[in-house]
Amino acid sequence: MNQITESTVAMGAPLLEVRDLCCERDERMLFAGLSFVVECGTVLQIAGNNGSGKTTLLRILCGLNDGYDGEIIWRGESTHDTAESFAGDLLYFGHRVGVNKILTPLENLRWSAGMQRNVNDQLLLDALEAVGLRGFEESPCYTLSAGQQQRVSLARLRLSPATLWVLDEPFTTLDVDAVAQLEQTLADHARQGGAVIVTTHHKLTMPSVSRLTLGVS
Repeated sequence: MNQITESTVAMGAPLLEVRDLCCERDERMLFAGLSFVVECGTVLQIAGNNGSGKTTLLRILCGLNDGYDGEIIWRGESTHDTAESFAGDLLYFGHRVGVNKILTPLENLRWSAGMQRNVNDQLLLDALEAVGLRGFEESPCYTLSAGQQQRVSLARLRLSPATLWVLDEPFTTLDVDAVAQLEQTLADHARQGGAVIVTTHHKLTMPSVSRLTLGVS
């Protein structure tokens, strides 16, 4: 059994609904009978011990792992039938930072943001300044610290038009100030009608957070 703690969520039809999800890996059941919904205006924190299946669950939700049974419903339709529209309204951050270390922060954002919409350099510079990287815009990313590289990646959140953000351990390597900034960014996205699914060992303090714990018997 998996445990979900309820919180205040927006009314209306779910943005995302998971029904009876089951996944087995290396002859071990990670989760079975897993069902939950994600509403617009909310943040869902996925918790659990290492090896409980948190990253696997996120990859399944994003269509990157098809080794499961069950249904994933996006805006009332199966993601198998709405794969293109679902992918276009989804932003996924995996474990890795997702930054080309040869490129500068500005070049990384220009490339990643340009895949979703037209952006000018001023918007990119504003996003980098917002995450504390003013003055590092033209520095190759391999010269930046791990935390600064993570900030480059997280600057993408401020540029993405996606409704659903799926983030795997985004607080890793961030300092106290950056943690507070990221929490505010997630809260703002939810308040503006978006939704967030995030794995983290960090205790989230923002409103409208639900917590789903994997591996609870």
